[in-house]
Amino acid sequence: MAKNKLTKADIIDTIHEVNRISRKDIHAIIDHVFEEIKKGLLEDKIIELRGFGTFEIKLRKGRQRARNPKTGEVFPVKNHGVPAFRPGQELRQIAWPMRD
Repeated sequence: MAKNKLTKADIIDTIHEVNRISRKDIHAIIDHVFEEIKKGLLEDKIIELRGFGTFEIKLRKGRQRARNPKTGEVFPVKNHGVPAFRPGQELRQIAWPMRD
């Protein structure tokens, strides 16, 4: 697991250095990309970014008896969606070269 963090601000700075587009414009573009991804997921679409990976909502089955570990309270949980990411082939080969 990576210990260092790459923030949106770091990405904006890197893009700005390479392309000389204003930071404000880059920030707006990145925010718009994330909004489109969120909107697509909420519309139950699969978001495929070739060479990077796929975002989708997977259905997690509900249970009759779930327990809150803090309070011990038992309650039912309905079926619900959870966001999932599957890395694409290129990202897998870079991140886990020995697996393929």
